[in-house]
Amino acid sequence: MNAPHIFLVATEPSGDLMGASLMAALKRRCGDGVRFSGVGGARMAAEGLHSLFPLADIAVMGAVELVPQLPRLFDRIRRTAEAALAAKPDALVSIDGLAFNARVAARLSGRTFPIVHFVAPKVWAWRPGRARKLANLVDHLMVQLPFEPPWFERHGLATTYVGHPIIETAAGQGDGARFRQAYGIAPDAKLLTVLPGSRRGEIQRLLPVFGETARALASRHPGLRLAVPTVDTVAAAVREAVRSWPGEPMVIEGDAEKYDAFAASDAALAASGTVALELGLARVPSVIAYRVNPVSAFVVRRMLTTKYANLVNIMLDRPAVPELLQENCTPEKLTAAIDTLLTDPAAVAAQRAAYDEVARMMLLPDGAVPGDRAAQVVLDVIRQGRKRA
Repeated sequence: MNAPHIFLVATEPSGDLMGASLMAALKRRCGDGVRFSGVGGARMAAEGLHSLFPLADIAVMGAVELVPQLPRLFDRIRRTAEAALAAKPDALVSIDGLAFNARVAARLSGRTFPIVHFVAPKVWAWRPGRARKLANLVDHLMVQLPFEPPWFERHGLATTYVGHPIIETAAGQGDGARFRQAYGIAPDAKLLTVLPGSRRGEIQRLLPVFGETARALASRHPGLRLAVPTVDTVAAAVREAVRSWPGEPMVIEGDAEKYDAFAASDAALAASGTVALELGLARVPSVIAYRVNPVSAFVVRRMLTTKYANLVNIMLDRPAVPELLQENCTPEKLTAAIDTLLTDPAAVAAQRAAYDEVARMMLLPDGAVPGDRAAQVVLDVIRQGRKRA
């Protein structure tokens, strides 16, 4: 298989990271002849994808927040499905974002190419019925956690554990000394990294709370500095919001700068999401926070079956990293939790020990890396062809 054509659909920045890792691995295996089309963000663009539309068009979070965006979302679903059918790729790889990607798959009647979905819906946390639904839509599933395959195999869906692509990143290899020197941060100054999320709705809800937290922490820790990593889709809004914050906020973009900031940081305050796992691999003592519209929270809480939101805590089945969600996501509680990490060496040591446990759990056998393993699955599925007529 010298030059397959892969149609990819990522729906948010974390999926963009996974898509880029997969694309790089496919190029290593197939050479520069491999072709890509579909939907993705900046990382996938760097690997050669010309996205049908900006990723920001479909990165929406929360039931209430979704309603005003429905016309645009349905238009993007239609355009994506039509483009996939017209492209006639060797395979379509949908990445996370099941609400969007399931609707795309449902529109692909008559397709001749297989669909591989990357990242399992968290059926072990809520709405287990999604496992059967997914089995009726796609031909193969790649999962990131070793306990996930049985949830889907029982419905006849071929499933392969490929590991989490975060472990392929340089999250734990940042240059903290370079970062502090570049931004004029004294070696003994406290540095807090603040990560308010990558979606418009997230930053609108979290930045005001994080700003009040920063002000309270700055009064307790004179000379505190702030690093605020962001992504291009919301960078302008983040820069404007943090302009009035204390701590001379440094708004940075790009993985290299972010990982250097991690290495330089004494602690982090982050929106719940994939970045929490990145912080874990970088061993940055952290507090995880999140807020959604109260109606969205009410709906989700009635369906949840897991005790935790952060993947580190889920994997360890204990609250190793503080989670301050919804009504607990207040400046007062966030300030107290971060202050503990800035002043209590025992709390820092306990959290780093937990991170080390997770890192060991995520290692793949025989030295494999997730991107290469995922690429091999996609190529194998192409060779086998569609499971269903």
